[in-house]
Amino acid sequence: MRIIAGQYRSRLLKSLPGLDLRPTSDRLRETLFNVLAASSTLVGSVWLDLFAGTGAVGIEALSRGARQVYFVESERKHARLLRENLRTLKISEGLEVLEREVAQALPLLAESAEVCDFCFLDPPYCMCGAYERTLEFLGESRLVRPSSIVVAEHEKKFDPGESFGALARYRKIVQGGAGLSLYRLR
Repeated sequence: MRIIAGQYRSRLLKSLPGLDLRPTSDRLRETLFNVLAASSTLVGSVWLDLFAGTGAVGIEALSRGARQVYFVESERKHARLLRENLRTLKISEGLEVLEREVAQALPLLAESAEVCDFCFLDPPYCMCGAYERTLEFLGESRLVRPSSIVVAEHEKKFDPGESFGALARYRKIVQGGAGLSLYRLR
């Protein structure tokens, strides 16, 4: 697994063996960032990387010029791996790692003055309910504004839903066994 473009291009990221951690593939990440870059600017953006795992998506955002990334990961060994990936790349600014459940971190982030430009969520596929809970919260929170884009990665055969509060899906991309659902405020 590697960084696709930007300051850390071609640098490798570590992952864990087995099926416990399922990082977003290089190809799907490249597709995602190509789609996002075509419709908005990544430079100076603020990201939420929820269920961050290795941190591949948030690190890719930092590599491409994001101003701030909030990584949220509750699994201790995954958070440790995420921090190791950041240390290996010598990334120490423009980020915060929140080692807690997404359901606990989102209200804390919503209390801050920060609003995200992009929010990426990729819960373990077995946690189907996490999609609805997270998207519902985002659809009613101050974390997103009309220009924000919320992206949910999911299994191709699973549909997270069309709308959640004020969030509505405007695009769905399927690649291999995975899908990306893109949402905006209506």
